Amino acid sequence: MLRSALTFTGLCAGVLLSANALALSLSDLSQKDASGGLKDALTQSAQVAVKQLGTPGGFSNNPEVRIELPGNLGKVAKKMKQFGMGAQVEQLETSMNQAAEAAVPQAQALLVDAVKKMTVDDAKGILAGGNDSATQYLNKTSREQLRAKFLPIVKKATDQVGLAQQYNSFAGQAATLGVLDAKNANVEGYVTEQALNGLFDMIAKQEETIRQNPAAAATGLAKKVFGAL
Repeated sequence: MLRSALTFTGLCAGVLLSANALALSLSDLSQKDASGGLKDALTQSAQVAVKQLGTPGGFSNNPEVRIELPGNLGKVAKKMKQFGMGAQVEQLETSMNQAAEAAVPQAQALLVDAVKKMTVDDAKGILAGGNDSATQYLNKTSREQLRAKFLPIVKKATDQVGLAQQYNSFAGQAATLGVLDAKNANVEGYVTEQALNGLFDMIAKQEETIRQNPAAAATGLAKKVFGAL
């Protein structure tokens, strides 16, 4: 009887030790592993977002990121549709979304490069942060370079639409009067900002998915790191 009790106690202790070994905390991981797992997950998030958005319909068929005319211009567009000019508005909005879809694939190399440059200290702060802290890091470190990449692609696409010039004229006046953000004062600037917003929104969704479900990470190291959070 005593022997059985001791055996049972030993088995329980073994199970507890095994459970503790599996339940890693972030402090149990090396700085190299923690940083590497985060980089894997963030690279995955960026690649998935680029793939989703950088295809025909990536923006136009997704109500969360679809680009439409902003503010007062949107109200003007509705009036134009009422007066039989809806086809022109549709053409402009279609070209805006297509321009964003054409620009987004250019982001992948820049985003991956920004991830590679992440320091151990950066990684520590990100892992301890909120659901989108890694995305915020990418936004801060790569947005300016992405904007420079996107603008000429977007301009080339929107220049082919006659209504784009009318947008620029109207938006320029609206910006001067303070009723429209200066960033939206021309169609290529507006579309570029919206494309960047959509891209980082989608990256944030991927990051949140991995944080909440580490099994969704593509690499074993990323699974281990986010499982320890």
